[in-house]
Amino acid sequence: MASHTYDAIVVGAGSVGVPSAYYLAARGLRTLVIERRAAVGQGDNKAAIGGVRATHSDVAKILLCLRTLEVVRTWKEEHGDEIGWKPGGYCFPVYSDALRDKLCGLLPLQRQHGLVNDWVDPKSVDELVPGILPEGLLGGTYSPGDGQVSPLLLPVVLMRHAIRMGAELRVNERVTGYLIESGAIKGVVTDKGSYHAPRVVLATGSDAAEHGRLLGIPIPVAPDSHEAGITAPVEHFIRPLVVDMRPGPEGKTANFYFGQNHEGQIIFCYTPKELFVGDNRHSLSEFLPIVAARIISLVPRLRHLLVRRVWRGCYPMTPDGVPILDNPRAVEGLTLAVGMCGQGFMLGIGVGQEVASFAVDGRPLLPPDVAKAVRFNDADWSSGQTEALK
Repeated sequence: MASHTYDAIVVGAGSVGVPSAYYLAARGLRTLVIERRAAVGQGDNKAAIGGVRATHSDVAKILLCLRTLEVVRTWKEEHGDEIGWKPGGYCFPVYSDALRDKLCGLLPLQRQHGLVNDWVDPKSVDELVPGILPEGLLGGTYSPGDGQVSPLLLPVVLMRHAIRMGAELRVNERVTGYLIESGAIKGVVTDKGSYHAPRVVLATGSDAAEHGRLLGIPIPVAPDSHEAGITAPVEHFIRPLVVDMRPGPEGKTANFYFGQNHEGQIIFCYTPKELFVGDNRHSLSEFLPIVAARIISLVPRLRHLLVRRVWRGCYPMTPDGVPILDNPRAVEGLTLAVGMCGQGFMLGIGVGQEVASFAVDGRPLLPPDVAKAVRFNDADWSSGQTEALK
């Protein structure tokens, strides 16, 4: 069995692991990425619909996603690679006073931290989403700086650049254990060899709790399943990614969202009212009839679109819906970048920058008061809480 030494090892080559490797390599660290699948981005990353927005209510997410957007907006211009960036923003159409008040109430916080997001009138919403249901439309919020990126292209491009900067990638290799001495990480063991490094980054998405057991620390991440789909391409006419926050009349959907990607395809997903806890990735027969009815009710002109395929992926959820991004006290040299709660793709680049700062500078880039919100306090999780997440 082979044995190798690195400055840092990243476990997981998905939405968070690949950007982490990119920024670690950019800071001059000899970095190894280990992925159990056959290629980068082949886990739940490829189940993402590609939306990247900073329109959040949580300051940490706003700042991390603004950093992601700053990179993806200019990537092709600066590096020459196609990553499927489509500007156009996010639009939240509003049909009730309660939702209007809620979204408008967030605008001061979002603007305070650099996000451009405004209330627009019904005419403006119709211009953004031609043919949207006019009855009862009060207007909506629109954040023009948000957009969409291809989840199939971005991880491949980032990994290619990381390798050019000296990173190594090992695929089809499963981590089976971690090397820990005197409370400090020393490396990892896989089914093909052992690798040594004073810094290990855990970025394994829905598998985080399993790796926590290998590490001997409880990591409160549990997956639940979400489904999405995509149509055949049509002429571009929808600029933003659209989020309809109304609960579905069928009683099964909390909200749904859709947009038109850079190739003209309509990509869509919904949030179920009752979560499908677990890692079942088989598509459900109920998904397409429900989401199709919702889309057609909001934008009737979409009723004749041809759906090409549907798929299902997992959100790695934490108990409070807040990502875990920190160096836990229990294992020196270990960085956790897990529990992104279904937003790992849009958070990934910002999180990767944080990971590199942890590794090289020993501190986060986020302001201290904001960083506290995503810190993992390993003393706070009781064994009972952890058992409930298994």
